[in-house]
Amino acid sequence: MKSNLPIYAGLVIPFWLFLGVLIAGAMNPGYSHINQAMSELGAVGSPTHTISPIINNFPLGILFIAFGVSVIRILAQSKLAITSGLFIILHGIGSMGAGYFSCDLGCNPDAPSSSQVMHNISGAVMFLSLTAANAIWIFLGGKLLKFNWLSWFSLGCILVALAVVPALPLAIESGEGFGLFQRINYGAAVIWMAGLAYALLKYQTKCS
Repeated sequence: MKSNLPIYAGLVIPFWLFLGVLIAGAMNPGYSHINQAMSELGAVGSPTHTISPIINNFPLGILFIAFGVSVIRILAQSKLAITSGLFIILHGIGSMGAGYFSCDLGCNPDAPSSSQVMHNISGAVMFLSLTAANAIWIFLGGKLLKFNWLSWFSLGCILVALAVVPALPLAIESGEGFGLFQRINYGAAVIWMAGLAYALLKYQTKCS
């Protein structure tokens, strides 16, 4: 049972993210989950500037790293699986970086601070690393774990995540809908992670 605990981190992540953002949003009067970025909860000047990274970015980063390590440990025979685990670990580091380096108020200033620049870099690392990890499992789901459903599930999740990316810059310009599109994008990514965690648990049961 103890050896499986890091795998459960992957199952916990979507629920932690949902509750953490919901709680921080409730503590931020006037905050819109539809129009505002999740990063605005930890922005400089926000009522939840201090608490949001503590309940969201930092613990989520630890959970991502723990899950990434479990992927590497369980599937050490596959270089591609190890690569996906490293990408998940990198995503966890990016999550903590995005929490440590707060964005400026509004998260889209004309003259960004150094903290905003680092926040943006951390966010880019998060997006690219988790997208890459997801893409790898389109090929590995059926080939390595013998779960064809995981390959199709991975494909579906990445298509949903990428489908809303073109809408993000348009939402920034209009000031409407960014929060919704961001949540669809990241929600699909963390739901994929939970699916991979479930598959790993089934794989270990099958191999035991």
